Amino acid sequence: MPLPAPAPGREPEPVRLVPVAPPPPASPVTEPQDAVLGILRLARALDSVDSGLSPQQYRILKLAGAGGERSARLAERLAVAKPTLTAIADSLVAAGLARREAEAGDRRVVRLHLTEAGLAAVERADAAYGQWLETILELSGNGDQIQADLRLMVGALEELRRRKKAAAARTRTGETTSTASTASPAPTATTAPDPAPPDTAAPDTAAPHTAASAPSLQASPARAGRP
Repeated sequence: MPLPAPAPGREPEPVRLVPVAPPPPASPVTEPQDAVLGILRLARALDSVDSGLSPQQYRILKLAGAGGERSARLAERLAVAKPTLTAIADSLVAAGLARREAEAGDRRVVRLHLTEAGLAAVERADAAYGQWLETILELSGNGDQIQADLRLMVGALEELRRRKKAAAARTRTGETTSTASTASPAPTATTAPDPAPPDTAAPDTAAPHTAASAPSLQASPARAGRP
């Protein structure tokens, strides 16, 4: 819309600019949060790598290929529940990539081993994941430092896992001790009867006090708490 023309002989009034308030700043993202988002993005990128195996399958086969692992140990190192590990292991066995073998000395212990097909699948996945990581490191311009930092982070994760395991063991030990002390109450002390006065004769019919007539105090065995 054009401005109205000023009256003759009159100076035009200057245009006044009204300042506009700037938009509110975005909520700042702290460095740790930014790093977490980056790690999650890397994890999603790993899922998209065409390796023939899922990341979880790849990790299980890599650990099993190092010499066979027990299911409980695998679940602990992978930080997954045993039912989840069992389901993944079942799929690997059904695909012919792994086999279960009972330990010779203890048939209850079952270890997971790679088959020839499993070894070939791991080799293909090694090549696919390795090529993906090399590309990322090359584009970063600081691949050696990033790999060194990744090794430090893996070591820190292992240390954190050990500390959590030790804390859980201490908690179980404390619960066991508390349960045992509660289940086995301390025996109550008995008070011997007052002796008869010296000038009073005990009746002849009184039965002598023997160990057999004393009350039996036997503490109930403490129930062992389940670890």
